Amino acid sequence: MIKKALFFKFSLLLVSVLFLQNSVAEDYTRLSLPEGAKARLGKGWMSGNIAYSPDGTHLAVASSTGIWLYDTATHQEVALLTGHTHKINSVAFSPDGGTLASGSWQEIRLWDAVTGTHKRTLTEHPSVVNSLAFSPDGGIIASGSDDKTVRLWDAVTGAYKRTFTGYMDEVTSVAFSPDGRTLASGSEDGTVRLRDAVTGIHKRILTAHTEEVTSVSFSLDGRTLASGSVDKTICLWDAVTGTHKHTLRGHTEDVRSVAFSPDGRTLASGSYDDTIRLWEAVTGTHKHTLRGHTSAVYSVAFSPDGRTLASGSYDDTIRLWEAVTGTHKRTLTGHTLFVYGVAFSPDGGTLASGSSDNTIRLWDAVTGAHKKTLPGPGTFSSVAFSPNGRTLASAGGLDETIRLWDAVTGIHKQILTGHTGPVSSVVFSPDGRTLASGSWDGTVLLWDITPSTK
Repeated sequence: MIKKALFFKFSLLLVSVLFLQNSVAEDYTRLSLPEGAKARLGKGWMSGNIAYSPDGTHLAVASSTGIWLYDTATHQEVALLTGHTHKINSVAFSPDGGTLASGSWQEIRLWDAVTGTHKRTLTEHPSVVNSLAFSPDGGIIASGSDDKTVRLWDAVTGAYKRTFTGYMDEVTSVAFSPDGRTLASGSEDGTVRLRDAVTGIHKRILTAHTEEVTSVSFSLDGRTLASGSVDKTICLWDAVTGTHKHTLRGHTEDVRSVAFSPDGRTLASGSYDDTIRLWEAVTGTHKHTLRGHTSAVYSVAFSPDGRTLASGSYDDTIRLWEAVTGTHKRTLTGHTLFVYGVAFSPDGGTLASGSSDNTIRLWDAVTGAHKKTLPGPGTFSSVAFSPNGRTLASAGGLDETIRLWDAVTGIHKQILTGHTGPVSSVVFSPDGRTLASGSWDGTVLLWDITPSTK
């Protein structure tokens, strides 16, 4: 037993050392680039959940470009694991920290968490893999999918073991009880199901939610199960008898993620109302509401020592909070939603990108550093610099206007109105005096760009 413990500690130390070496050796904009690419501006959109490594030294973030690994001491990106051809919905570390699993469209990938090497791909699911969970002994992986099944896999060999069926709708979340005997799953049919993790026999079907169950989580002692739902509530259940204990109300939109603190005293919930709530796990009493995100919170996770709570949001940030007081500690940035339009400034020094996250970002085209973020009313599908580089024009989404910005300061200068449908494209004439805009209304409008608007 002592030998195994020493080996485990050595393995975790090796993980930290290797990732720290990577963080020093390579800037994140150049991690895992495809052949011919010079740099990556932005990290892609955060498309799935976040997960701490068992030793708490790393945070894995599922994204559209791959799995980003952050060093939790330096808050720097130390690795990007790529290979999935679709967005990643779920990530999970094995209990010993040696393997990282990721779920995407029709596949699960297993990675060596020390080297980042891809180990194997599991491909039995015919649809999206929404959730992954390792059994406490690390021997089994459970996966929940849009194909209305839960599948079990050998976590070492990747061999498919069995399929649990009977769900009326997509399986959104899976979790093993701490003793590994029970598998809980949440579904779009509004139910939570408890199964014998070995035989798959139904033990309980828990019904109290009125809409889709999005997340399930066991307390550390295995006595309580929490479930979050689109019905804006969290339910607490006796995990042995299936008795409904409490319904926690307070969120004003969908509850997308629930997680117990390691000591079992606190339950965290993330919601589409842009907040995280902390609850007393036994009584369900509301303790704190954490505000700061500007869009939906879709994932929450406690660090293994219970001191930090991480939250992932559609505002493209990961926020770290002091888990007891709820004090904001740090924000990790760089993620973006879909990028539809890009344009270089005439001198080649700046790159503008228009995104579905309602922003335009200006980047240093040489170093890749983020310079400014210009907020807007919706998606920006087209951006264009004037020939003198002083003005940036933008359009896109369902907005029927064109916006002009000072390309140096980022200050909004003017709104051009006249189209009766969304504007999909803008371009300046070579002399900079005219701006052309194309719209869904079937027209192209020409605008006189006077010296005051240049």
